[in-house]
Amino acid sequence: MSTISYEIKMLKGKTALITGASRGIGSAIAKKFAQQGANIAIVDVGNMENAKIVKEEIETFGVQCKVYVCDISDFAKTKELVDQVIIDFGGIDILVNNAGITRDGLILSMKEEDFTKVIQINLTGAFNMIKHTYSHFMKKRSGRIINISSVVGLTGNAGQSNYSSAKAGLIGLTKSVAKELGGRNVLCNAIAPGFIQTDMTGKLNDKVKESFMTMIPLKRQGMPDDIANVALFLASDLSSYVTGEVIRVDGGLAM
Repeated sequence: MSTISYEIKMLKGKTALITGASRGIGSAIAKKFAQQGANIAIVDVGNMENAKIVKEEIETFGVQCKVYVCDISDFAKTKELVDQVIIDFGGIDILVNNAGITRDGLILSMKEEDFTKVIQINLTGAFNMIKHTYSHFMKKRSGRIINISSVVGLTGNAGQSNYSSAKAGLIGLTKSVAKELGGRNVLCNAIAPGFIQTDMTGKLNDKVKESFMTMIPLKRQGMPDDIANVALFLASDLSSYVTGEVIRVDGGLAM
C-alpha cells in the first residue's frame, strides 16, 4: 500500500522583495523563502553576477524570480523599484530590508562621508523601501516587514559608530512602523544577527575572530541559514501575533 505525502510550503504563493540578496544573509533568506514557495524579487546595487547565480538556484524550487538593480538610498529610484515589482508579480507580501555596508573606523579618524553613507544605505534605505510599500500593505491589510539589524545596534561597538547608529535606528524604525501598521495586520519585526559567517566577517583576521569566539556562549560562528530560519518564522503565519520585536540570533553574544 503506497502512502502519499503532502509537503506544506509556508510561503506558497507569496512574493518577497529582499534587498542585498545577492550574497550572504540576503541570499540565504531568498533561497529559504523560495524553498517554502515564495516568489522572489532580488534587489542589489551592482553585484549582478552573484545575483544571477542566486536567481538560478531559486528557480530550481519552481518559483518566479527577478533581479532588480537599485540604489536603495535613492528615494525616487526605490519608488520606481517597488512599483515595478508590484507590476511584475502582482503584489508584495514580504519586505526584507537586508542591504547594508560598513565603513569602520574610530570617530577620531572617521570621515563625514563614511558616517553619512552608512546611514544612507543601512537606515535611510530601509525607510525608503518601507515608505514605498506602506500604502500597498495598508490596502492589502496584510504584510510582513523584516529589518535586518545587528547586535551592535543594541550594544554599540568601538570603531563602528556609523554602523551601530544605523542599526540602532533600524530598531527604532521597526517599532514605530509596527505601531503604525499593526491595525492593518501588517507586522514589522527586526532580527539582530551576531557574529555570522559572511564576506563581511571573512575579512577579519584570525585574532579578531578568536576574540569573538571567547565571548559567544555557543562557542561558534553563526551561519546565514541561522538568520534565514528566523526570517522564515517572521514571514510565515507562525508569527501572526509577533510585531515590534527584535530577535537576537547571536549564540548568546549580546546576552
